[in-house]
Amino acid sequence: MAVTDISAQPAPSPARLIGVIGLSLALGYAVLLAGVFLQGYWLFDTQGQPIANDFVNVWAAGHLALGGDPASAYDWTIHRAAEVRAVGHPFDGYFGWHYPPPFFFAAIGLAMLPYTVAAVTWLAATLPLYAATVRMIVGARAGILLALGFPAVLWNVVAGQNGFLTAALMGASLSLIERRPVAAGICLGLLSYKPQFGLLFPIALLAGRCWRTTAAAAATAIAMAAVSALAFGVASWQAFIAWMPTTSRVVLGEGAADWHRLQSVFGFIRAHGGGETFAWSAQIGLAAALAIAIAWLWRSRQPFALKAAALAAASLMATPYLYTYDLVILAIPVAFMVRLGLDDGFLPGEDIGLLVAALSLLSFPYKATQVGFFAVLVVAALIVRRALMSKPHGAAGQPVSA
Repeated sequence: MAVTDISAQPAPSPARLIGVIGLSLALGYAVLLAGVFLQGYWLFDTQGQPIANDFVNVWAAGHLALGGDPASAYDWTIHRAAEVRAVGHPFDGYFGWHYPPPFFFAAIGLAMLPYTVAAVTWLAATLPLYAATVRMIVGARAGILLALGFPAVLWNVVAGQNGFLTAALMGASLSLIERRPVAAGICLGLLSYKPQFGLLFPIALLAGRCWRTTAAAAATAIAMAAVSALAFGVASWQAFIAWMPTTSRVVLGEGAADWHRLQSVFGFIRAHGGGETFAWSAQIGLAAALAIAIAWLWRSRQPFALKAAALAAASLMATPYLYTYDLVILAIPVAFMVRLGLDDGFLPGEDIGLLVAALSLLSFPYKATQVGFFAVLVVAALIVRRALMSKPHGAAGQPVSA
């Protein structure tokens, strides 16, 4: 009787292993979501009433805009009353509408549907965009399973947030710069609905001499602002600008949304007893250091995938306003790192580092600290390590796109 030598069997390919792990995690999330749904903790409570989560602020703002008064969405009293009407019962807390007026276009479309149907539709529409983007970056079907199994996916679904759309736009922009610079700029311009994640992009694009991407991004953002002013009135922009200081004071100054939820160096310092001045100094200092590093890297001869990974990760660290659902974006630098690993081979310990980052994200409900920010730091450290060990490509200062 022949005996098979297990040790002689070829090891599974990295792409297959990534796919298996991603599929296992995604199935686990599906089982978990089914469980919390049946127990009345997601979508509907035990009384069969809709549960208010972050998505309610979008539906309520869209409903107010449909009623002809989009500017009132920035008035917290009026907007909260619309949120209560959305779910049909009172609830504790408030989910603020802090987006610039162009996002009313999405909010209005969703407000045309019943609240819970709209919430599920939003996730069902944006999840495939995100998964397709990660698959495009990785360049293999395993990218879809990597996207679905990424831990922040679970927290974005539970919150009903826009992490999928944000990650898709950022990832598509970075992925398309080399071959379709104008399309990349359009995606980046659309990302202006979350301006806090675009702080470092102008620096990178100018350093990399990505002129067409820069022009397309600026034109798209300006066009969106102009069209939204025409559609929703200049008063909507005036209200947005007028309420920004209040939002900043309440969220970043007073910590009304809980310091521990802010997954930034600012949030970390405030959550652990640091003063506001020190927290801002640290956040601004970090952002300045990241800006210098990104400018240098995007002018260097490093592989573009490494530049893209660094910019995506740095964009998360540069802003003080970062929540766990936003960390779906972290799948973008991870995808670029996986692409580099599949093309050139993984460095020793990279798999362990990515596992540590994933476990950190999964531990979010159990650790009252900035585990998401720690995960970003781990991925950033892996990027820096690979940059130090990478062989330069092309000539320094060569444009990323024509």
